[in-house]
Amino acid sequence: MRQPDDEHLVELAARLERDDPRFVRALGSGRPARPREYRRTGAWGTLTLALSLLAAGTALPAGILVAAGLVLAGIAVPLFDPHRDRPPR
Repeated sequence: MRQPDDEHLVELAARLERDDPRFVRALGSGRPARPREYRRTGAWGTLTLALSLLAAGTALPAGILVAAGLVLAGIAVPLFDPHRDRPPR
């Protein structure tokens, strides 16, 4: 029976440490955190700002606020895709 190749495992662990050190630290402490791909704090903040601008733009007759809210909403929605960095197949 073939033994697992430890060199590949060490390389994988080093790459994970380099890519997402917060995830590795949390995994080592026994309290895993979400990987970077699934953290959406910036997306929620952008969407909240966009909806605030849309609400302010409709409450005040200011078209520029509505337009800015729509543009920010268009920017925020793709941020929720965890695989946005992958090239399409």
